[in-house]
Order: sequence, then structure tokens, then C-alpha cells
Amino acid sequence: MKKRKFLINIFLICSTIGIFIWLGFQDHKDNKIQNENKNNTYITQNIKTEENKITEKIEQKKEYPKEQIAKEYKGYLVDAKLEIPQILLETYILKNYSVQALNVSVTKFWGVNPNEIGNFCVAGHNFQNKNMFHNLKKLKMGDKLFISDNQIGKIEYEIYNIYKVPPEDVSCLEEETNGKREVTLITCTNDSKERIIVKAREIL
Repeated sequence: MKKRKFLINIFLICSTIGIFIWLGFQDHKDNKIQNENKNNTYITQNIKTEENKITEKIEQKKEYPKEQIAKEYKGYLVDAKLEIPQILLETYILKNYSVQALNVSVTKFWGVNPNEIGNFCVAGHNFQNKNMFHNLKKLKMGDKLFISDNQIGKIEYEIYNIYKVPPEDVSCLEEETNGKREVTLITCTNDSKERIIVKAREIL
């Protein structure tokens, strides 16, 4: 009987020790996993930071082809030149939007200056004049366009979205572009009931 109790006590003691060892092992394992997760997060953040620094350095060092743009067109100040080879369009973008200016050429409508990071918005009539936006409706996703200015140079953009909106919808003027250079071209449909929106992003 005494021997049996002794064996039971030994068993209980061994079981208790085993449980404590197991719990200690699990706690060590959990701490190790947490530390590994913290290290992975730290490494990931450092990688992203370094990538951002590299991107910024590339952005700062990148040079664009220079092309001298006329400062005036028919008495109006010029902001940039727009070229869309797909529809054989080459036109000056006037600096200041007005009803009168729109009858002369396309104009800057909203946003940043040409070729700066952000959303550069250009409006134009769909008149059949050679320097207007009549053929904008013929463009397709993937078509290219070029914006040239006297400060940054000539930058190539690729069209990534084309759609129509009612006149009161101004969402296309959104300024946030996640640090990218974008161009938004705006014109009317033939019946003027909707606006044709063409969105393009710099090709990197």
C-alpha cells in the first residue's frame, strides 16, 4: 500500500514537473515567434523606407528631354504643349482658363502645374479645329500622350482610363495621385450632356 502511494506521488511530481517544463517551452516558443514577428516588421519597414529613398533619389536625378515652348499663343499665356500622336493632335495648353481662352485653344482647368507630381487637368472644346479636343473620343486605353513645358521638360504619359460623367461630377479633378504625375483631359460629348474624361499617368 505504502509502495503504491509512493509511486502515485512520484507520478504526480513527475507530471507536475513535466507540465511546468511544457508551459515554459510554450512561453519561450511564443516569445520567440513574437520577437521574429517584430524583427520581420522592422526589416519590412526598413526595406520600404530604403525603397522610398531610392525612388526619391531616382526622381531627383531623372532628367527629361528639353524643348523650348512658346510663351504666348494668340495673345494668351502658354502653360505647356500637348501632343497625342494617335489622333494627330498638337496644341498649346493656355495658362489661364476663361470662356474666351477656350475658344482659342485648350487650357489648364485645375490642379498642379504641367509635369509636376499631382493631377494636371486640361479642358477643351470638342470643336473640329485642329488644336481642339474633337477626336478625344477616338482614344483608347494604352495610347500615349506627351506634355512639354519650359521647366521640367517633355514627359510621356499612358492613358489608363476613359469614361463619361454628367457635368456636375467633378471627381476627375481629385488632386491625390499617390505621388504620381497624372494628366486629366476633359471635353464635352457632341450633345454637351456629358463630359468625356481621359486619364493618363507618367510612364516610368
